[in-house]
Amino acid sequence: MTTTAIRSRLMRILFCLSVVFFGYGLLAYTRETSAAALDGLSLCARVLIPSLFPFMVVSSLALGSGLGGRVGQVLDKPVRRLFNVPGVCATAFLLGLIGGYPVGAYNAVMLYRSGACTRTQAERLLAFCNNCGPAFILGVVGASLFGCTAAGVLLYGAHILSSLIIGVIFRFYGRGREDSSAAVLPQNPTPDTPKLSYAALFTRSVKSSAQSVINVCAYVVFFTVAVRLLHLTGIIPTLARVLTSALRPLDLPALFSEKLISGIFEMSGGVSGIAQAGQGLPNITAAAFMLGWAGLSVHFQVLDFMCDSGLRPRPYIVGKLLHGGLSAILTYLGARALPFDVQASKTVSGQLSAIYGCSGIRLFACALVCCVAVWAVLWLVLRIFARK
Repeated sequence: MTTTAIRSRLMRILFCLSVVFFGYGLLAYTRETSAAALDGLSLCARVLIPSLFPFMVVSSLALGSGLGGRVGQVLDKPVRRLFNVPGVCATAFLLGLIGGYPVGAYNAVMLYRSGACTRTQAERLLAFCNNCGPAFILGVVGASLFGCTAAGVLLYGAHILSSLIIGVIFRFYGRGREDSSAAVLPQNPTPDTPKLSYAALFTRSVKSSAQSVINVCAYVVFFTVAVRLLHLTGIIPTLARVLTSALRPLDLPALFSEKLISGIFEMSGGVSGIAQAGQGLPNITAAAFMLGWAGLSVHFQVLDFMCDSGLRPRPYIVGKLLHGGLSAILTYLGARALPFDVQASKTVSGQLSAIYGCSGIRLFACALVCCVAVWAVLWLVLRIFARK
């Protein structure tokens, strides 16, 4: 039997065991899993839908109206020199920085499907364009969870700088394969077909964005329930004790290890738990890692966008792993160089209470204002360069 066949059989066995475990957990812990599902739905209604939906609509409008192509013409040279991708890919990076997970990946896949970049270029872009938004890092993590605005600024600065470094590193990925990795056929109308009216373009953008947001929420609810089951069955506490023993020289509490493992699966709950587990440099460093890594929940959302596209997931996963490590290192160095008090907020009473307590209307208004600001800045840049 070949190595590939053995690996395939092991994966099949692991998948079957996971399904059996999940089914058993749903039956044995019906009340707890139902509460976890409600928590996930609350997170989607209060945070994800208000913050993600406007940016996804703007992304579709920018690509469908040709604005992304005009921005690409302006930024083509610097973007190609830094990241070795076409200038139009700058829209995915900028919207990803502002909109948060998984807006950047959504834009990157849309660019590839529309034929704006090759497969290798799209894989480079996916490695660094999918980032956490400022509303979550500055408002939720910094101000609410750690009770320190400076902590949010440090985390977001390290997050952006790490993303840029990874983009520069991945400019060498797939060198020499650009000619052989042709882009897929465009899904947008070809030059020979009439373009959509603005009303039709807006309608199509809203429909596709709504479907994407529903998929994102489905993964969030599933992983919220899965993490709760892993806690209830003792799997995460057991792994936490092993990790605590392995990191004994660092003298980390078991609760810290438990929340760190939870964050590997679902980022928002892990960051909230780390803030409650204690104060100080290890906590903010671990939060930086989880914000960069993003969690398996976000990764499956991205893999859903990549489905049937032919894009390989390995560059994206490697990029997020590097992003988590670099963010943690830069945050640690920044906190040591610029010491400040990091104190967990006393108002946080539940694992996700600070996140659930955010106003959905306020988040939607902030996201809408950011979208309008992005459009205005892009329009101003195009006007300035058009005059020159």
